[in-house]
Amino acid sequence: MSKKKERLKDRKVESNENRISRQCPGGSEAKNLLPYLGPHKMRDCFCTINLDQEEVYRTQVVEKSLSPFFSEEFYFEIPRTFQYLSFYVYDKNVLQRDLRIGKVAIKKEDLCHHSGKETWFSLQPVDSNSEVQGKVHLELKLNELITENGTVCQQLVVHIKACHGLPLINGQSCDPYATVSLVGPSRNDQKKTKVKKKTSNPQFNEIFYFEVTRSSSYTRKSQFQVEEEDIEKLEIRIDLWNNGNLVQDVFLGEIKVPVNVLRTDSSHQAWYLLQPRDNGNKSSKTDDLGSLRLNICYTEDYVLPSEYYGPLKTLLLKSPDVQPISASAAYILSEICRDKNDAVLPLVRLLLHHDKLVPFATAVAELDLKDTQDANTIFRGNSLATRCLDEMMKIVGGHYLKVTLKPILDEICDSSKSCEIDPIKLKEGDNVENNKENLRYYVDKLFSTIVKSSMSCPTVMCDIFYSLRQMATQRFPNDPHVQYSAVSSFVFLRFFAVAVVSPHTFHLRPHHPDAQTIRTLTLISKTIQTLGSWGSLSKSKSSFKETFMCEFFKMFQEEGYIMAVKKFLDEISSTETKESSGTSEPVHLKEGEMYKRAQGRTRIGKKNFKKRWFCLTSRELTYHKQPGKDAIYTIPVKNILAVEKLEESSFNKKNMFQVIHTEKPLYVQANNCVEANEWIDVLCRVSRCNQNRLSFYHPSVYLNGNWLCCQETGENTLGCKPCTAGVPADIQIDIDEDRETERIYSLFTLSLLKLQKMEEACGTIAVYQGPQKEPDDYSNFVIEDSVTTFKTIQQIKSIIEKLDEPHEKYRKKRSSSAKYGSKENPIVGKAS
Repeated sequence: MSKKKERLKDRKVESNENRISRQCPGGSEAKNLLPYLGPHKMRDCFCTINLDQEEVYRTQVVEKSLSPFFSEEFYFEIPRTFQYLSFYVYDKNVLQRDLRIGKVAIKKEDLCHHSGKETWFSLQPVDSNSEVQGKVHLELKLNELITENGTVCQQLVVHIKACHGLPLINGQSCDPYATVSLVGPSRNDQKKTKVKKKTSNPQFNEIFYFEVTRSSSYTRKSQFQVEEEDIEKLEIRIDLWNNGNLVQDVFLGEIKVPVNVLRTDSSHQAWYLLQPRDNGNKSSKTDDLGSLRLNICYTEDYVLPSEYYGPLKTLLLKSPDVQPISASAAYILSEICRDKNDAVLPLVRLLLHHDKLVPFATAVAELDLKDTQDANTIFRGNSLATRCLDEMMKIVGGHYLKVTLKPILDEICDSSKSCEIDPIKLKEGDNVENNKENLRYYVDKLFSTIVKSSMSCPTVMCDIFYSLRQMATQRFPNDPHVQYSAVSSFVFLRFFAVAVVSPHTFHLRPHHPDAQTIRTLTLISKTIQTLGSWGSLSKSKSSFKETFMCEFFKMFQEEGYIMAVKKFLDEISSTETKESSGTSEPVHLKEGEMYKRAQGRTRIGKKNFKKRWFCLTSRELTYHKQPGKDAIYTIPVKNILAVEKLEESSFNKKNMFQVIHTEKPLYVQANNCVEANEWIDVLCRVSRCNQNRLSFYHPSVYLNGNWLCCQETGENTLGCKPCTAGVPADIQIDIDEDRETERIYSLFTLSLLKLQKMEEACGTIAVYQGPQKEPDDYSNFVIEDSVTTFKTIQQIKSIIEKLDEPHEKYRKKRSSSAKYGSKENPIVGKAS
């Protein structure tokens, strides 16, 4: 699974314009899950990723297994503060509520220790007493009172001010209240706040008074002081609960504060993190619930203002022009990174944004070809060139996949036709010949759609394919088929075939397909993949290992298929000018299920929020009752005036945003914080250049004759809050140059030791030109020109040094500005 990057942006701007952004991805499988009792021991399992207790991703269901292999990635930016990144393993239940088998919860501060590592975690039990998030604002005071009989009494004043970030209960904000107790060896005085309805950030502002027992020998009235024996034994305990009305109240967390915090001061005020009951202490003996394997990648970047990144950006953008390419800053970054994939994403996005990717990809592909001895293995490795092209196709090819594959994939996923042709896997009553015909129908339809889609292929893909084809022909002049295999190894093997087998990953389907559909898509993908490579190489037989697939593939061993593949590859690797599909057809940007508030209603109620299917293109935002149905409501993109978050207090609902347009604002609730930020981001980008965009907006709603945010009574009153600052303008490729350059700076910083070794290796090569007798420190580096490489490394080090200073200054400012006990840096409650 993957944690932070399906790319959302935390666009929060600090006072010094530094943007804080965090990322994290991963992949998972489970093993040795607790079986059912009885004869049917297997479970149907799925896994979720949660920020604290808010679910942001869910895997497909793996049926009838106690060791399910999920093998899914989710890559996203974290749009808010959090305490834990949690992974829950569920047992799917059709008739009742899904059962949580166990969880893995990793503290935010511990994520860096697991980042980039594949680790098995033991599943921990899940119960309401350990499901805790949020913080409490508390103030304590000691007063001295004189009673009616003239004696002196100590009074403890507990002011519970507010809570922040309480969890959702069944997907909705809770109805919280707090109990406040003074606890000692022989006392437990408890009081209770009022219930606050439908909020995760309740403002209590309630004060409670407790008499503090003290020694009767106390006589000093002028210098009030709590006796030692009392102060050490008393503590204030705050318990947060969700009011269950007709069902049992749900525990939300607790804090324990010893009264002796007032030893040196008569007043104490601070924010505290809520803790599990008894801080999560459990019985030493628990059932072995199984294990979950996770591969987590977590990064946290501090993005400085744009002017700081000019020199590094300039050096990186010069990379395609450096001779040899292995001496360029971009190539050196890929050489010194522990994982090339870390370098590929920011490099590709930055180069693509500045139209520098084609020459760079061409240069590194040429370097690949020098080491390729067999034409049949061309571009089949996992090199910098292949990774760059893979990432490029994911970024620019989304719309191409939608217009080409989505209609037929919808038909396959929505139908129940069986396509299983493996005799071993046939179900009772299945007819293998019927299944074979069903499969052939889908393969033919999909293949026909692909080979007729060349006009929709993005120009940047065509340009790179043209370069690959020319280089492959020059490298293997005696092989007439290599010009086709160089292109088909990407467009069929790494693009179409992957999208067919995982449509939800490429946003071609809203949900994971069921097991039977996944099997159908797998068989189609294998056939399409082989058709592409077999047709281009004019082989007389396929490379399938399975006998049933070999038999099935004989249906396609006809000259017509070979010619169709070659014609398609010719068209997408041609330099001839063609019309861009994006100019005449609207670009599909995003779709998904959300809740919208009914238009024109004044009454607040659950029934006013209806589930709808939203679809955004470069021309319009629409919502529908169901996917594929006619639009109920349409907002032309040109009419959008602003897109902003909506305060939770407006409807007591989380993850809401508003689309302000020429008619009434559209209020929408997303399923989680990640999805909400994705929609806000893409809607802002698509409407950024609209005329008459607003400079100010109302962060809340207009109800009962006034705006809830500023109390203004006029519905058309100018907004009371400035609109969000500018965002990237490119609606199809969401790229924040500063963010990508900051990530590259961080990678260089993390790899300084290897950069130093590469620099030393250049010096060694320059001095000693004789043959290498044994492996040395630079044997793993590609250094074609030691002098040019050395100069580039010197430039990199100089730029990184200059960037270190503002980063260090910002880190110090940030660490000193958040006082321990503040809302940004709350106190971790007392351990039991």
